[in-house]
Amino acid sequence: MVTLNEALLDQRLAALEAKRGWSPRLISKLEGHIRSADDRALFRINPLSFAAERGLNEGEIIDLFLHATAAGLFEMNWMLLCPICSGVVQSFQRLNSVEKQYYCYPCQAGFDAKLDEYIAVAFTVSREIRDIAFHHPERLSARDYFFEYCSSCEGCLPDGTPFVRLQEAATQQIVHLPPGQTTRVEVEVSEGSLAGISHEGGVAIFFRVAGAPATAPQHFDLVFGERVQSYDTRTVAPGRMVFDIRNDRSERGTLLMAGLPPGYEPSLTPLSFTPFLSGKRLLTSQTFRDLFRTEVIGSSGGLGIADIALLFTDLKGSTGLYDRIGDLNAFNLVQQHFERLQEITVRHRGAIIKTIGDAVMAAFLEPADAVKAALAMRQEIASFRPSHAGRDLILKIGIHKGAAIAVTLNDRLDYFGQTVNIAARVQHLADADDIYLSEAVFEVPAVKAAVGDLPVETKSAKLRGILEEQRVYRIGVGQAA
Repeated sequence: MVTLNEALLDQRLAALEAKRGWSPRLISKLEGHIRSADDRALFRINPLSFAAERGLNEGEIIDLFLHATAAGLFEMNWMLLCPICSGVVQSFQRLNSVEKQYYCYPCQAGFDAKLDEYIAVAFTVSREIRDIAFHHPERLSARDYFFEYCSSCEGCLPDGTPFVRLQEAATQQIVHLPPGQTTRVEVEVSEGSLAGISHEGGVAIFFRVAGAPATAPQHFDLVFGERVQSYDTRTVAPGRMVFDIRNDRSERGTLLMAGLPPGYEPSLTPLSFTPFLSGKRLLTSQTFRDLFRTEVIGSSGGLGIADIALLFTDLKGSTGLYDRIGDLNAFNLVQQHFERLQEITVRHRGAIIKTIGDAVMAAFLEPADAVKAALAMRQEIASFRPSHAGRDLILKIGIHKGAAIAVTLNDRLDYFGQTVNIAARVQHLADADDIYLSEAVFEVPAVKAAVGDLPVETKSAKLRGILEEQRVYRIGVGQAA
């Protein structure tokens, strides 16, 4: 039976609807999903899949779930996914709990957490709105706990089958292990191998099954205790196997036993993944940054990003502008320029990271988005100038891409590292109406397409604080500007 708080649902849906002008019937579609979807469909919703299945705009759906979370309709889930089995190694409701490194005990492999790789963000209906089984993992069956709560469907085999479904098909036994008790598990295994795995890490076995069948059941005593980081391997005979597993922990464990075909070897090859909302994409969402200003990175040393495009702008001669028209007029003019740059940034799938005086730092999912935004910014500010005679705003822009570290500085999400330094230095090369791109940005095919027939000048430049000379590209003003 569905347990739904009708009054609270109506109240929070009304608040959500008032936030902005949503596409027609979007709120009613969300309401219908909350009311009628089964528990699994309301647990860790992938907003990209939600949009694709309904033919809806992906960006608007991300914003919808963010606003719905801020309104109290959903809870946000930050998940560390195993690239090998797509298991949910850890899940947190707050970014500040996401750890820099994590370990998948079923796969016996560790990973560095990177925001653009296997940190996924999903949304679960608020327990205040509708109570679902997955709000109570302690009540789930062993099968639901392992394959639904501790796993995801995003990791797929080459034919598109979710790996978790293959894992489920190979399973012979899956049981909860009550704390302080011994649980007996019996399996019948033919030639091949037998894997015994646990998300809690108390047991990890990989037995080769070969030779003549055993004439009597084979007995094994296992202890579910300290977390293990290597498989217990041995060769056993085909036939019936009886395992007595003693749980020495103070909390329940869950153990899966799977029979695998001859020739199977544990693999560290990553799966292919269906698109999901990555931590990187969320951090480049202006909606997220505006609604969840208190979200910070708690991991010491920050969280890595393999590739991010960073854009810096500055105003040429802004000090003279303050002298010429006075502080208040200049401040108002600069604020209008900030508003226009932010609107353009959001339109091109980016977010304003911070303003520094009259300068802006923005981050983008793709370098082509950053370049398109830069061209639009230059055109917008140029068209803004004629209506403000004698108060010229002259923009200078630089863009670079590469690896960075997402950190918390001054209680806000920021980026740190050499990519940030180079991006800022590339901007410093720019003069009035200049856009400078680093070589890493310019060589991206989609960037060249965005630049089109605009005049391009190239040179080698020595950037302050950077040892090696950098090749940079000046994008001139032309028909496409």
